[in-house]
Amino acid sequence: MRYGLFAAVVGVLVSWNCGAQAQATLAAVKARGELLCGVGENFAGFFSPDATGKYTGFDIDFCHAVAAATLGDAQKVKFLSATPSARFPQLQSGQVDILSREVTDTFSRDTSLGLDFPIITFYDGHALMVAKSLGAKTAKDLNGANVCTQTGLSTEVIIADYFKSNNLTYKPVVFDSRDQALAAFEKGRCDVFSSDRSTLFAYRSALSNPDGFTVLDETISKSLNGPTVRHGDNNWADIVRWTGYVLIAAEEFGVTSTNVDAMKADANAPAEVRRMLGAEGGFGQMLGLSDDWGYRIIKSVGNYGEVYDRNIGSGSKVSIPREKTLNALWKNGGALIAPSFQ
Repeated sequence: MRYGLFAAVVGVLVSWNCGAQAQATLAAVKARGELLCGVGENFAGFFSPDATGKYTGFDIDFCHAVAAATLGDAQKVKFLSATPSARFPQLQSGQVDILSREVTDTFSRDTSLGLDFPIITFYDGHALMVAKSLGAKTAKDLNGANVCTQTGLSTEVIIADYFKSNNLTYKPVVFDSRDQALAAFEKGRCDVFSSDRSTLFAYRSALSNPDGFTVLDETISKSLNGPTVRHGDNNWADIVRWTGYVLIAAEEFGVTSTNVDAMKADANAPAEVRRMLGAEGGFGQMLGLSDDWGYRIIKSVGNYGEVYDRNIGSGSKVSIPREKTLNALWKNGGALIAPSFQ
């Protein structure tokens, strides 16, 4: 009973402390003049540093978009490595303002870690990659398999749940980094490598013999990924959420980085576009930002389609198909949709 009371008190204090810290996020970012963005180690197409340490990728561009919205300069971002085991403490403690590294939204993360997931920016699902020499045609052929996973990711739980629910056994082979796990898989130390389907196709293309491996058809779980912020700061969560909605809505309305100036100046442009770009409505003030915050986002990084194609779509080495997936706009059969700017 004493322990229960103590735990409850600690929980209240932690929640209060996180909330107090979080409420100051926008003010801290403005005072610092720099957005602190937690990203992963190296995931081609999503977050990857070059030889000089400069980061590029889908999730990197999202932080550039937030910096453009809040500071008026997309380059005012400091990217900090946030490993799977350290990322949540880094966010909770205020070492970073946002995690933008394909964090998967789950019940326990949303409710017990003091985190908020303002918007889903990439829809995916876990799949299984195997060597063709294994002869496995479906996941049901993997009873007793060794499975390479990375510690600290939801993959461990997903694999355990899937094999248990299908009355299959397996042996986990756990590594500290995704690169270590992939290297072990390629060398045959384990039979299966599991991650999001898009990740598997990207990694398969980087193997020395891509044709020797295949991604099985089954999708064994859904993965809803996006930026993560501390719980308790509704204004900051709104800024991050609507940054994502600007990217999506801009693609829907045909607003791009190359025509955004003309669209903003066009008095006959749709009212929602004019509000989004700050030409009317005063919407930026509702977030504590300048009214041209949406314009700055699109001018700096483009719309969702531009960000996708440049980093992980047809214009990239990764080339993850977007058509007929949930990462298409709603009007094209996907799940990407933004609320109205009204």
